[in-house]
Formats: sequence, structure tokens, C-alpha cells
Amino acid sequence: MESIVVGERPHAVCIPSPFQGHINAMLKMAKILYSKGFRITFVHNESNYNRIVSSGSTESSLGSLDNFRFETVHGEVNYSSATITEDLRDPIRSLLSRLNDPPVTCIVTDSFMSFNLGFAAEMGVPSVSFCSVSACSFMGFLHYKELLERGIVPFRSESDLRSEYLDTVIEWIPGMTKNTRLRDLPSFIRTADPNLQPWFHFCKNESQAAFQATAIVMHTFDELEGAVLDALSSILPAPVYSIGPLNLPCSRITDDKINHIGNSLWKEDSSFMDWLEGRKAGSVVYVNFGSLTSMTSEQSLEVAWGIAGSGHDFLWVIRPNMVEGGASGILPSEFLSETKGRGLVSSWCVQEEVLRHPSIGGFFTHCGWNSMMDAISAGVPMMCWPQVGDQTTNCRYACTEWGIGMEIDADVRREEVEKVIRELMGGEKGARSA
Repeated sequence: MESIVVGERPHAVCIPSPFQGHINAMLKMAKILYSKGFRITFVHNESNYNRIVSSGSTESSLGSLDNFRFETVHGEVNYSSATITEDLRDPIRSLLSRLNDPPVTCIVTDSFMSFNLGFAAEMGVPSVSFCSVSACSFMGFLHYKELLERGIVPFRSESDLRSEYLDTVIEWIPGMTKNTRLRDLPSFIRTADPNLQPWFHFCKNESQAAFQATAIVMHTFDELEGAVLDALSSILPAPVYSIGPLNLPCSRITDDKINHIGNSLWKEDSSFMDWLEGRKAGSVVYVNFGSLTSMTSEQSLEVAWGIAGSGHDFLWVIRPNMVEGGASGILPSEFLSETKGRGLVSSWCVQEEVLRHPSIGGFFTHCGWNSMMDAISAGVPMMCWPQVGDQTTNCRYACTEWGIGMEIDADVRREEVEKVIRELMGGEKGARSA
């Protein structure tokens, strides 16, 4: 590795996984490193970068800021495929070979883009595996290998997916609670297919790659996940650092040019702020199921009428592609009439700003880790409706271990939604969660 000239900024290449939540966390990480004296090269695939520029979230020129630049790589991204990152492997290798002015001094890679660890080794520079999921869910992924070796997965039959088998207690995973059940682990284990789910293999392999890293950085904090972090430190050979919630140190950065760099894949609606200003403190339910979650029209109606029946004000983010079959007409005119004057529907918004607003009293979420860290930072209790992957683990911990959430059944029903909103916003359980 080339020596670093004293006084030069070290050059960190930050490479996120191409999902919105992972990009969010990595950009925060990059901004913090920049504020501490690093030169940053932030890598997007072309399609994501073009979407971000089109949304108005960031500068339109790749070299517009001194010591903080964007580079793009070509590669198709299929968000539904477990091979999503493979098409980026060769383009990223090619890019790294060209980044020599100044020389790269470290690579910070998403923990689910582990081939970058090998590239760092080839270049002779340190590699940081940046984990933007919770420590408890990462520990679950890390033990996919042992679940397979013990014959616990794949499941014996399709009936096990709907039976008490999901309540089987798994006591042997270090750092995780002794009452952890199969249903509480990241959900890609839920199959009777002897070949398992492609996402199972992807997460198993990517988490095992952490053994190759020079250091592991977790987007969490000791007070929340101390036991799991201690266990990870005892298992992994590299040092494990917790640095969350990242939005708190980011809020102390005073460089406006850096603060104005955004990363939204959707055009953000700013009208929500004026609407929130007219609401009482703690009176609004914020509803957002993230950047990838999809739902059926039946589920959207159950959620909608549950919200309506609660009687509470609400801000609901509905992406154009969120409801299967398209967004057009998903909210019936009867719902809009019923909630007139107390609800706002938005296509996308700045979530951190929403959750920090004093009018927000609860957050109806899919339990993506980025969303949960935003809510925890803002002190907002959650209604948890996990869908897939790490979200099931996050939900279990939020509702059972941390006492900051209330779970909604996977088979969502309007009566339950109404009941839980009322409890969260004004009941005893909600008060304990806040």
C-alpha cells in the first residue's frame, strides 16, 4: 500500500448496496468521514444516480464538490433478485483500478456487497464492512450457516410455515435472547424447498464474508444492542464498532454543501411540513412502509379503514409502485370523504424531518432498520408490520425486548389497525413505548 503523505486527506471509497435504505446509511457514513478529514468517492450504479439527480436530491455534476465526488458504474439492478449485486462486481473492480488520483487508502463497503472486501485485499488497503441492518438481524444472518448444518432449515413441509413449528425456540445463538423463535429470525429461512430461497444463500454468504474484513462498523448503539454487539466481537476476528444513530452526528455537520447532498430515489413532496404545522403535538400517525415493500389492494384497504376508524390525524406515504397493480384508485372516495381534513397522502417525503416534527405521535412502519433508527432517534413509538428479511427480527426486538413498538399481525385487519393506533397514540402501552 502506498504511504499517505502527512497532511493529505485519506481517500475512502464508499460503496453502498443499491437499496434506498442502504444508500441512506452509507451516505451518512460518508458525510461523517468527510467532516473528519477524509476525501470521499461515493459509488452509485448509473440508474440509481440518474434517479437521484432527477428527484432533485443532489448536485447534477459528478465533480461538483472538492474532496467529495460521485462516481457511477454500469450494471443492471433487479431488486427482486438475490443476484442483484453480481452485475456490479466487474464494473466496480474496473472503477477501483482507475481511482488513483489520489490513491485509495480504504474501502468502506456495504456488508452485503462483500466482493469489495476482496478488491481491497488485492489493492493492499484496509476494508471496512459497514452493516446497515441491526446487529440482532445480522447475527441471525450469520447463523444461517449453522441452521442449515443442524438441519433446522429447510423446513420439513409447507405446513411448518403456518404451524407452531415457527414457535420453536432457538437458544444457542450468542447474544440473542433465550426466547428467540424461528419466526423471529430473518424470514428467508421460511421455506420447505430443499434448495432454499436464493435470498437465504445470498444473506448466508454475505454475512460469512465479514470474517474477511479489516473492521466491522454497525449502524446501531451499545445501549440498544450491547449483548449482540459483544457476541459479534467475540465471534468475528476484526474489531466491531457501533456508530449509530448516524443522523445524530450528521446533524452537527455545519458544511451546507455537504448537508445539501441528498439521496432520494423518489421526488420528495415538501408540502407535508406546512400541513404538520397546523396539527397538535403528538396527534399525527405517520405511515410509511419503506422503499421496497409492496402490498395488495386488499391490504391497502384494511390499513386505510383501520386508520380512518382510529379517528386520528395521519400522514401516509404511498409510493407510485407500492400497491400491486398500481397506485391509481387505491384509496376509495368513501375513505377520502371519511378522513377529509385530518389526513394527507404523499408520494414520498423527508422521513427524518417528519419524525422530528412535534405533531408526530406514532409511526406505522415495515420495520426496515433505517426507518427504525430514524424513529428511535426522534423518540417516536412504532406500530410494527414487518414484511420480509430482517424486518421480522427488528419487530420482535422492538416490541418484546426494547418496548418501543406494538406488532400488527401479518394478516392485517382494519379492526386491529384501529385498535393498535388508538393504543399507541393514547393508551398505556403507547405511553410506555414512547
